[in-house]
Amino acid sequence: MANNTREKLFAEFPPVPTDKWEEVIAADLKGADYERKLVWRTGEGFNVRPYYRAENLEGIRFLGSQAGEFPYVRGTHPHNRWHVHQTVTVCCPAEANAEALKLLDAGVDSLGFRIEKEEFTAAELDTLLAGIRIPAVELVFGGRKSADIAELVLDKIERMGLAPEEVHMAFAIDPLVKGLAAKGCFCSPDGAKCFARIAALIERTKGYKHVRIVTVAAETFGNAGSTIVEELAFALSAGNEYLVRLTDAGIAAEAAARKLRFAFSVTSNYFMEIAKLRAARMLWANIVKGYGPEKECACKMQIHAETSRWNQTVYDPYVNMLRGTTEAMSAAIGGVHSLEVTPFDASFESPTEFSKRIARNVELLLKHESHFDQVVDPAGGSYYIENLTQSIAAEAWKLFLEIEEKGGYAAAYEAGFVRERVAASAAAKDKAIATRRQILLGANQYPNFTEVAPAEIGVASVTRAAAEGNTLTPYRGAMAFEAMRLEVDRSGKQPKAFMLTCGSLAMARARAQFSCNFFACAGIRVEDNTFFKSIEEGVAAALESKAEIVVVCAADDDYATAAPKVKELLGDKAILVVAGAPACAPELEAQGITNFINVKSNVLETLKFYLKKLGI
Repeated sequence: MANNTREKLFAEFPPVPTDKWEEVIAADLKGADYERKLVWRTGEGFNVRPYYRAENLEGIRFLGSQAGEFPYVRGTHPHNRWHVHQTVTVCCPAEANAEALKLLDAGVDSLGFRIEKEEFTAAELDTLLAGIRIPAVELVFGGRKSADIAELVLDKIERMGLAPEEVHMAFAIDPLVKGLAAKGCFCSPDGAKCFARIAALIERTKGYKHVRIVTVAAETFGNAGSTIVEELAFALSAGNEYLVRLTDAGIAAEAAARKLRFAFSVTSNYFMEIAKLRAARMLWANIVKGYGPEKECACKMQIHAETSRWNQTVYDPYVNMLRGTTEAMSAAIGGVHSLEVTPFDASFESPTEFSKRIARNVELLLKHESHFDQVVDPAGGSYYIENLTQSIAAEAWKLFLEIEEKGGYAAAYEAGFVRERVAASAAAKDKAIATRRQILLGANQYPNFTEVAPAEIGVASVTRAAAEGNTLTPYRGAMAFEAMRLEVDRSGKQPKAFMLTCGSLAMARARAQFSCNFFACAGIRVEDNTFFKSIEEGVAAALESKAEIVVVCAADDDYATAAPKVKELLGDKAILVVAGAPACAPELEAQGITNFINVKSNVLETLKFYLKKLGI
């Protein structure tokens, strides 16, 4: 009876074919170009449609598998219980141990130790790990001499006599990505010494199935400005080269694959990042399968995710909390082994107790209040995300094959290919930020008008380090705007832009709001005004305010008469700017009115121009 009722209900809503949807869209567009208006061309090199339907899933081969089943696009396990990870910087082992113990009581179940000491002894390791029950927590070790640290830790594990299945550890050894990115070359000819040591560590830990020796630092690419596709393709290429080199050293491919771990950055590109993680597992599974492992579980990719540092801002830093939250959501939905949320103040100071607490509480909230860990791959079956997964996988695989044709990751890197690709992508992102095609809240759009950089923000925090040689240098996308604004904050001056609103009220208000946001991005104080009944009244108020910049805000049709009148009354007492791109601009320019700002302006370069005129 229920089935009959359901069938009758569906009969009330006959299916609507795609061509009918397209007809309605075409009518709503009223002749506007469909591709330009509704199709998004991503920085990753593929188009995203305005909507997807079931028919768009046709031809996607990975559909139908479940979590825990090859090719693991839906997850490597039939659950979504990720580890809450937080890293402790180790300068003083005793202090780091005290911090680590507090973290374990605060909900962290994966501890990272970044050991900054040049020389680190067994006694210091004992101090660092005092009171930490190794079987109860995952430990990750990295630092300046990761292989030496790994030897020390394994010595300790063996002395303790722990059962191999009780040890859950990883080491951040990565001569291919991290090593080449930092130095541009191997520490020994062709890296033979590095890979021989990794092979020895893999042999030593072959009985420890939960110990990973190599961490492919894919976040290196993302934090240097790469696209999502590039980060994925370069990581896969590096991972494949580890398999090649380790099998050449006598390690079975299956054993080598089980000792690799991948660390990805996760940006605020919400759905794309979910799709990236799904595509990563699928592509890596197929790469490993090509080596003919005896068991398919060797094809599982272990993913550690870190929320991005590239898009963090120094100004309005609490927005970084929101970024970290959405990025953590992408990672949790996409499925990861462990996740670290970057503290909101990491871009300009050593994270405080407060910022670190907020960072880990983001994950704890997603688990215990939002229950993200109770659902496996909630994105599975989504027409949109399945298509994004397919598109990212296709583009990343294309780039992966291109790298292989160049001789593999190391050869491509040493030839400059990787650096050039990342540099080009970073430059495209920089331009998008300068022109506001990409928004960084608090930096190039919607700044805090009254904010002045506190003393702890120094020039170093906002200065992009110059890349030396064939290296990859991390930076933040907001740095160019921040450096400009910090210069204003430290100049001892308080330049002001006055909004002279006249003519059409609606357009005057809209353009005043746009102009306030525009000039405030440089730290220029703005004085907004609701409306002036006459130009004379507006100019008088502008002169009284002693503003260095006066912005005429009106409708396009008003500018032909309003702008020359303002210029006449204002004289040379302030810089006159017209908000918009009116058709009468050539006539205004002929009258000496040459300054215009609009949505097509390069905001960064325009603001630098005005600051230079103001002597800053």
